[in-house]
Amino acid sequence: MTETTTRVRNMALTAMFAALLAVAGQIAIPIPPVPITLQTMVVMLAGSVLGARMGAASMLIFILLAAFGVPVLSGGKGGLAALVGPTAGYIWSWPVAAYLIGRWTERSVPRLRFWKLFLYHAVWGIAFVYLCGVLWLVYAVGMDWNAALAGGVLPFIPGDVVKAVLASTVALSLFRAYPIIRSRAGKESAGTEKPA
Repeated sequence: MTETTTRVRNMALTAMFAALLAVAGQIAIPIPPVPITLQTMVVMLAGSVLGARMGAASMLIFILLAAFGVPVLSGGKGGLAALVGPTAGYIWSWPVAAYLIGRWTERSVPRLRFWKLFLYHAVWGIAFVYLCGVLWLVYAVGMDWNAALAGGVLPFIPGDVVKAVLASTVALSLFRAYPIIRSRAGKESAGTEKPA
């Protein structure tokens, strides 16, 4: 595959995951203050399938579209106001979560295992996102800690564990069939290799 072809493929995949994130936001159970959606699963897959940079880029494209008013957020919302609302902490955590999932996944290639993917998804795709979301609910929205945890974490735990299992299964299957992600260790060694 030529460099140009690879670049075009990567751009298409990055855009595709941004679109998937938008579609996942429209499949929602609208409970306050944070609706239940499939978006966290897409965040997990963006990192573990595309890798750190492309995964984070796909999330940033999504946020940029939302900022320009495109109705890609849950419930067909868009605009800057939606990016500073109750769900903002979760949304802004997604690029970082995808990057960290991708970074750790790259470090596990080629010895990628289901339990490793599940661990990365659980730590960065669930716990880290919860942390950012709850901190926003408390310090920006003004909720107390108990209310933030009750409304912004507890209802999501069972579903997010299932999403992490599904994302890990899908990511591992894609890696074996059509590996997009490359070893971070391999990239670093290639970058430091000197010609003979």
